[in-house]
Amino acid sequence: MSQDEARGIRDTDLEKVRARYGLLAVILSNVGITVVAMFGVWQLNGDRAVIVGVLTSAFTAMASLTTAYLGIKAVSNTAQSMSKEAARQQDAGRQNSARPALEDEAVQADGGLGAEPPGTATIPSPTAPTTAP
Repeated sequence: MSQDEARGIRDTDLEKVRARYGLLAVILSNVGITVVAMFGVWQLNGDRAVIVGVLTSAFTAMASLTTAYLGIKAVSNTAQSMSKEAARQQDAGRQNSARPALEDEAVQADGGLGAEPPGTATIPSPTAPTTAP
């Protein structure tokens, strides 16, 4: 097993541990908010206007916390997969640069890379501005 593969396995294990403990923290926070809200409702002795406010605040806090965790997790996963893909492309680029370039018949027939497609008008290059006397 190469050093890169071993590091990849460790990174995967670390990411799993982070995800588990992050989810555990979100769940425990939501349970804590629920317990505090239930205690607050119990202490209010039926004042409906305040109970609605307490429950609304508790629900908002739980939804915000959960949404923030899921959003951060999604961005982290996306960044990690993009990083891995970029590393794969760099490795592929290094391997391809070691080999001689293959000549593609279609590229040669069209005039090579960067050639204008047939039927396009040539656009004159811009001229340098002149200063007024």
